[in-house]
Amino acid sequence: MPDDKPILMVSSWPPRKCGIATFAEEALEFIRKRDPGRPTYVICHTDGRGDNVFPIIDTSSDNWYQPVADKIRELDPYAVHIQHEYGLYNYVDEEGRSDLNAGFLKLLAQIRDCPTVLEPHTVHGRMKDHEARFVRETAELVNVLLLKCHYQKWRLDWTFSREGWRRPRNIMIVPHGARPDRRFAIDQVEPLKERLGLGKLAGKHLIGLVGWIQANKRWDIVTDMWDELHREILDQTGQDWVLLGAGDIRDPNDREEFEKYVSSVRLLEEKGIAHFYRFTPRGELYYQVMGICDFIVLPTVDETQSGTLARIIALNKPYVTTAPLEGLTAQTIESGGGLLFTNREMLREHILRLAADEGLRWQLGHKLYRYLLDVVSWEVVAGQYYEAYRAANAEAHEGVPIDIPPEF
Repeated sequence: MPDDKPILMVSSWPPRKCGIATFAEEALEFIRKRDPGRPTYVICHTDGRGDNVFPIIDTSSDNWYQPVADKIRELDPYAVHIQHEYGLYNYVDEEGRSDLNAGFLKLLAQIRDCPTVLEPHTVHGRMKDHEARFVRETAELVNVLLLKCHYQKWRLDWTFSREGWRRPRNIMIVPHGARPDRRFAIDQVEPLKERLGLGKLAGKHLIGLVGWIQANKRWDIVTDMWDELHREILDQTGQDWVLLGAGDIRDPNDREEFEKYVSSVRLLEEKGIAHFYRFTPRGELYYQVMGICDFIVLPTVDETQSGTLARIIALNKPYVTTAPLEGLTAQTIESGGGLLFTNREMLREHILRLAADEGLRWQLGHKLYRYLLDVVSWEVVAGQYYEAYRAANAEAHEGVPIDIPPEF
């Protein structure tokens, strides 16, 4: 196929406050670096902006998919790379009834002859019936289906066999990418604090709660125990640690939880043992705020893959997170770079342990460094994307079948 045919990304896109928009922007940066001579375009929702960006997805219309399909054919791409999450392409009628992504399936059917790679961001290990049907249908309509974790693929084998469905043979495992170029040296941390306007935290050890503040992130699990835990850390180490809560609200529906979580940090701030820093978790600033922390606590209760975890890995920051919980648990086990908790006491013990043991923090950070370079660096992931593009193109245009073996 011609080398100058474009890669076309279909996704939400900045300035939308959306984790997938941020993911897609970062992914495309490294897709472009992998093949600088190849054009790249984006089809996104009507609130997207940027060069070579076509903001034409309008899900207020029940046939939103038609102009998208028409534009894809006009651009004649080498490969169509679609980012998917159920809410991104959901049409809701005047009676409040969802089409359950029926329009999205119609889009895939209309571009069936185009080389298409689909990257879904919500594939639970134990799927609901409608989720299983959706994955089955999309696997049949695209050339390559990208899952982010191995457990998703082998659990899918079990789900499909239980229903008597044919096991998909076009599933590739490509992990959530992480930047390889955002680590900070120790001597950069204090100047970073000054640059962020956090000079009052100079010389302090920081535990971070960083990212979009929403109901499922459960900052309160940490803030409720921090007063007592701070005293225990001080007694054991002689060090005055500060809990840094940093981020902003993304979904207006999370307003009540946002205010509750921030209020809990503010109360601790009055005692001099915490600080709240409001910022939009995007771009370089996201990395800088996380970069000044000694380690991160991610007490989320609902994640399949996490953009927050990708940044933790990019910065080689030791962390504590919830288990068992889909991709968070899988990547923590695979990398060896974090500690998992299943109850309140384990969380307390892990925070205390990381605060008291600098050697452990270095050990976990080094494991994340190796995991980043060898497995999840965007430079590695972009190469895997191009493998998927080549396979999709060969199947669509040359009839070369895709046959990827199962996990087990």
